[in-house]
Amino acid sequence: MLLAASHGAAAQGAGGGEIRLLMLGDSITAGFGLARSEGPPARIQALLREKGRNVRVIDAGVSGDTTAGGRARLAWALADRPHAVIVALGGNDGLRGLTPAQMKANLEDILDRLGQRNIPVLLAGMVAPPNLGRDYGEEFSAVFETLARERPNVVFYPFLLDGVAGNPALNQADRIHPTAEGADLIARRMLPFIKTLLDRVAIPAAG
Repeated sequence: MLLAASHGAAAQGAGGGEIRLLMLGDSITAGFGLARSEGPPARIQALLREKGRNVRVIDAGVSGDTTAGGRARLAWALADRPHAVIVALGGNDGLRGLTPAQMKANLEDILDRLGQRNIPVLLAGMVAPPNLGRDYGEEFSAVFETLARERPNVVFYPFLLDGVAGNPALNQADRIHPTAEGADLIARRMLPFIKTLLDRVAIPAAG
């Protein structure tokens, strides 16, 4: 049984049940090269629990996954019956030079299917590698901005790697995957947006 909650944080602090937050992503979500406890999902969960939020973050990150891969496995990922979802895909579309139109169609389908289930969503944006050119980069970034504008109920975090991308001290030797410190910074910067997302969740009854 779900209890309607207009103030998610208050309900959680008053003995609400556990919230399941799914993070659907690629190797960044999966914490490539890191211990499981160091990846973004684990760090987000730890930070939320420090704030008194009874949240379990489900790691649905698959290394190498594109938006098409995330779209194909969405039904499987939803088997855990999450109360909210973070969609953090697109990086591999850019690395492979896939068309922004393809990426947009895949993300639209993911967001639409989540919307049909009334699952609150946070969409994390991504930027394309600079070697693909300015026009491609602008079209790529515009996909996320357009989706967020067309879906005002979606919480939008403009850039998943904000503050981390391009910083050698926060990335592994491949310059793509964050270090443990980088993953922690991702979690901390996303936290205010995730709190907004969680405040839209109907709190499960405790017990």
